Amino acid sequence: MLAPLIHILPLTTIMRTRLMPVDGKIVAGVGQKVNPTDTVAEAIVGRKHLVIDVAQKLDVPQRDVGKLIKVKKGQQVSKGDLLAESQGLFGREVESPVNGTIVASGSGKIVIETGGVVFELQAGIPGVISQAIGLRGVVIRATGAVIQGVWGNGKLDYGIMQSLMESPEDVFEPARIDVSLRGTILLGGHVESQKVFQNAADLTVRGLIVTSLNPALLQAAAQAPFPVLVLEGFGRRPMTSSAYKLLSTNVKRDVSLNAETSTRQNNARPEVFIPLPVSQEPPEPREAETFAPGQLVRVVSLAKPGRQGTILQLRPMATLPSGIKANAAEVRLENGEQTLVPLTNLEVVG
Repeated sequence: MLAPLIHILPLTTIMRTRLMPVDGKIVAGVGQKVNPTDTVAEAIVGRKHLVIDVAQKLDVPQRDVGKLIKVKKGQQVSKGDLLAESQGLFGREVESPVNGTIVASGSGKIVIETGGVVFELQAGIPGVISQAIGLRGVVIRATGAVIQGVWGNGKLDYGIMQSLMESPEDVFEPARIDVSLRGTILLGGHVESQKVFQNAADLTVRGLIVTSLNPALLQAAAQAPFPVLVLEGFGRRPMTSSAYKLLSTNVKRDVSLNAETSTRQNNARPEVFIPLPVSQEPPEPREAETFAPGQLVRVVSLAKPGRQGTILQLRPMATLPSGIKANAAEVRLENGEQTLVPLTNLEVVG
C-alpha cells in the first residue's frame, strides 16, 4: 500500500519550484546562487482591458473607423487623450476614459490595457537556480534540514528562528512574545488564544511555527500578516519527537518558512527549511514510499496524536479493537508500548 510520506530530515537536498501567477520575465540565470530575498522573476499583474466601441461613439460604419483613429498599438495614453474623431459639421471625438496602453484595434473598436503592478518573485530559500520554467518561474536546488507540516496560510518569509518551547507538549502563551523577538520566526506549541496572532503582528514577527491549532482560530491564522505553519494538526496535540529535536537544536539559525497551501495540483506540504553547509551534497528525499517493517512512522489518529514509532509487522485485514477489519500495522511506540494501528492513521517519516 502506498504510504503518505512526511519529510523530517536533518540533512537533504531539495528542489523547490517558485512560480508567478502569470507569465513575465526570468531575471536569475541557471547556475546563479540566490539568497531568500533575491528577485528571481518579475511580471505585471492586475491588468484590466477596456473595450471602446469607436464606431458606435462616432456613429460611423465599422469600415470607416480605421482612418479616424489617432492612436497606434503600443501607444500609452492618458485620461482625456484623443483616440479618434470624425470630420464635418457634426463631427465627434472619442477620448480615453483612463490611463493605459493601446493593445489592439479592429472591427470598429479600440482595446486599452489599464492597471497592473510589478510582481517580484523572491527565491524564498538560499540555493542555486537549476532550471527556468518558461516565463513563469524557476527551480531552486538547496541543501539543509526539512521539517514538513500539515497546514499553512499560504505566506512565505525568512529569518532567525527563536523558540518559546520547553517541551513537545507546550501551549503557546501569548504573553511570552516580547520586543526582543521582533523580526524573528517563532517556534511555539499549541495555540489556544487569538492573542498569539495579535501580539505577533504588533511586534512584527516574521512567522510562526506552531505544534497545533484550536480549530476556532483557523480564520485568524489564515489572515495573519506573516506565514503560519501548523506541524501536527488541529485540536491540542504534542509535537512529534523527531520534529521537536530537529527544530530545537537549530534555534537561532536562519530558516525559510514556506507556509504554502497544500492542494491536489501542487502535491506540496508547508515546510521549514534550515540551510546548512555541506562538503558533499546529500541525496534528495524519497517522494513515494510503501509501508514496510522497520519504518519510522507517525500516528495521526486522535487517540494517539503526536506519537512516533516503528512498524514491526504489517497485518492485512486485521481485526481492530473496535471490531472493524482493516489493513493495519503492529507499531512499537517510542515509550515501548506496542499497538495495532490502521494504515490510514500512519504516515512514514523520512
